[in-house]
Amino acid sequence: MELSRIDWLAQVHEEALEPDLPICDTHHHLWDRRANQAPFENYLVPEYLAEFGGHRVVSSVFADCSAMYRARGPEEMKPVGETEFVQGMAAMAASGLYGDCEVGAGIVAYADLRLGARVEPVLAAHMAASPNRFRGIRFGTHWHPDPSVRPGRAHHATPNMLGEPDIRAGLACMERLGLCFDASLFFHQIPELTALVRAMPGLTIVLGHLGGLLNIGPYAGRKDQVFAQWKKDLAELASCRNVVVKLGGMANPRFGFGWQNEKRPPTSDQFAAATRRYFLTCIELFGPGRCMFESNYPVDKVSIPFAVLWNAYKKMTADFSPAERGNLFCGTAMRAYSLSAEA
Repeated sequence: MELSRIDWLAQVHEEALEPDLPICDTHHHLWDRRANQAPFENYLVPEYLAEFGGHRVVSSVFADCSAMYRARGPEEMKPVGETEFVQGMAAMAASGLYGDCEVGAGIVAYADLRLGARVEPVLAAHMAASPNRFRGIRFGTHWHPDPSVRPGRAHHATPNMLGEPDIRAGLACMERLGLCFDASLFFHQIPELTALVRAMPGLTIVLGHLGGLLNIGPYAGRKDQVFAQWKKDLAELASCRNVVVKLGGMANPRFGFGWQNEKRPPTSDQFAAATRRYFLTCIELFGPGRCMFESNYPVDKVSIPFAVLWNAYKKMTADFSPAERGNLFCGTAMRAYSLSAEA
């Protein structure tokens, strides 16, 4: 009989390494399955906290996932419902009834930047919905000529989208309001992001998921070629000081490791061996002060248990100094998203 995904994950159990090391999980989601048609059941505060497995996750940053958009009102304002929802979830966590983690200490939501300057009232509504936690917007610009590669949530994406005048105008509104931009794209689009960054040096930009590597579709079997191009373009981006990078997302099937189809999930040693060069390259190029780890949960739950994932991160950075690891696991996130214990 085929195992359920939960039973499949349970086949690999590891005790948390360095359980006292503070962690800010810089990218995770919360959702109600009825609204999101998610691969797992409801994923709310109790479900997220149950993942930690002994790791000391002290705070987290929620990333948009189309959760609880408003059912009524102007179309452009509907995503504000997600910020309202996560503000409530964060208040649940802040009650202390579920533990000490500040879930949703930072909220990165969605607004349609194609509105240009007209996006400002939407941003203001997000800020009003969460005066103490809302930090910015994630707007996916994933585009690829092969439709099998494109994610469904970036159906609006077009080539060179980050150079469009309306997108730039929307981002200028974010900069004026002191918000950050979470960039979500594919690796071959990194030069587009570099051009944007150089044009807007005052905007804090967070590059998600190591820059959107692909090892499926037309890139299947070409890991070394993809790595070489990714590293070259990433080095150019790293010269821009207003960019920080989220280290994670590599358990996603689009990275092409195929763990989700194996008989057992990877151990932390197996995961680290397969992905080390990607993580360490990012850290080498940007420095620990501009890199921060993420779980990308529960999306990456399709391939690896939470505790095993964070053990892999800890093993890959075991030779780093305490200060460097402090940045990678918590400090960079605190600065990039202006987080504090009072969230």
